[in-house]
Amino acid sequence: VQLVESGGGLVQPGGSLRLSCAASGFTFSRYVMNWYRQAPGKERELVAAISSTGGSTNYADSVKGRFTISRDNAKNTVYLQMNSLKPEDTAVYYCNANRVGSYDYWGQGTQVTVSS
Repeated sequence: VQLVESGGGLVQPGGSLRLSCAASGFTFSRYVMNWYRQAPGKERELVAAISSTGGSTNYADSVKGRFTISRDNAKNTVYLQMNSLKPEDTAVYYCNANRVGSYDYWGQGTQVTVSS
């Protein structure tokens, strides 16, 4: 099983980034996919979630209206479009696959730094 995140980097406040998470080794279309983040000295927090079919999404209040989660089950990939980025969005972003009665899978994380 692998979850491989990409797309992180350094961006100025107000800028945009698109994170991708490519999955392999499990039946992607059966799993809820989540993006978490963890800033230095803080607990890991759930940023966004998308149902297995993509028909339902949820967001943390801090990112509503700025971030969009999506998935392509044909490509086994989940995305996080991040717009209007703020310095407080700086964190390591992790991809997570979750299904009731199954293992939780995690990616290695990708660093997002928002700074001028």
